[in-house]
Amino acid sequence: MATWACTLAGESATSTIEAPDRASAARALISRGQTPLVIEPLAEAGGLVGRATLAGGAVRVSSRVAMSRSEMAMFIRELATALIAGLPLTQAMRTLGIQGRSASQRQMIESLVSQVEAGRSLSDAAASWGRPFSELIINLLRAGEVSGKLGEVLLQASDLLDRDLKLRRAILGATLYPIILLVLIVGAVIAVVTIVIPRLLEPLKGQISSLPWPTRVVSGAADLFTGYWWIILPGLALIVTAIVRTYQTPTGRLWIDTRLLRVPALGRLLRDVAVARFTRTLATLSSAGIPILASLKVTKRTLGNAAMERVIDHVCEQVTAGRTLAEPMEKSGLFPPMLIQIINLGERSGRLDEMMHQAARAFEDRTEVSLKLFTTAFPPVLIVIMAGVVGFIVAAVILALLQFQESVSTM
Repeated sequence: MATWACTLAGESATSTIEAPDRASAARALISRGQTPLVIEPLAEAGGLVGRATLAGGAVRVSSRVAMSRSEMAMFIRELATALIAGLPLTQAMRTLGIQGRSASQRQMIESLVSQVEAGRSLSDAAASWGRPFSELIINLLRAGEVSGKLGEVLLQASDLLDRDLKLRRAILGATLYPIILLVLIVGAVIAVVTIVIPRLLEPLKGQISSLPWPTRVVSGAADLFTGYWWIILPGLALIVTAIVRTYQTPTGRLWIDTRLLRVPALGRLLRDVAVARFTRTLATLSSAGIPILASLKVTKRTLGNAAMERVIDHVCEQVTAGRTLAEPMEKSGLFPPMLIQIINLGERSGRLDEMMHQAARAFEDRTEVSLKLFTTAFPPVLIVIMAGVVGFIVAAVILALLQFQESVSTM
């Protein structure tokens, strides 16, 4: 039996109650005609890991529950399966709470159960925790509660999370190899220029009156790196920091994202990834019965590109004014024509959610093709660049040796 500190509606002082868990404490207080606002373990009061408001007013939660995207997808799927199987919501959540989860996750689930048993909706209870519940999940929970099909909606949500997780892993797999290759290339060139080249050219500098220009370029780069590395490294760090800080501002993020969309291969990849997320998320939200404006505002946050997010803001304004989705998206030039035609057809036929599901499958396949194209084309480009740099360095050394040989033969 644990002791719980309770803040009750209409009372400024904190009272205590003994109960085996938070839910039992809430039920006992409600049975007395009291309205609990906050219930927390007395032993941890003031330094509590988490705090839940159970009735009315602002919800206060001071914790961050560590739950990865894969764990959230699994939690949503398991909850959907339990609900479809006929288990009551609170019983299903209690069952999930004891299945090998961390202490913070169990506490979060216990808080959700307590709030639901106190009369709050699951969507409001989830919103009180913020992370790890995204706005997308909260809106789907709310739609499922309103429609009375929470299990089916959660199953769609888990499918959406699984597909997004699969896409993220594909992007990571596609970009990891080129990034590693680029780091190795840059490191190898710096090592050759700063260590190998000075040792090769140092004996020749006093023997040749005028070095060939490729040799002077390589020698100058070597002298620059070895003599001013203490300026170059902090300078590069400042440049990276400035870019990151700029990207964190709305104007800077918009400027950078707009330019990234224009980069060959990379721009197409970013656009295809954003469109795949857009179509899948909008299809899921529309199928759950969420109004189109609310769906667009939630979907906008999944794009990951400020330029395309601004287009969706404009689309929302146009839809509010009574216009269609397709027209402002087409004028932006950022969305593929096939998507515009599908949206136009869906709006005219009244089957937008069904058409968006079909579009999502098509653009997810297109994204896989773009990822394969990127991983196929980018590494050879890096190798060609490295070959050019290495060839220039080798030419600089050979030309210096040939000139040294000529100067020796003329003596």
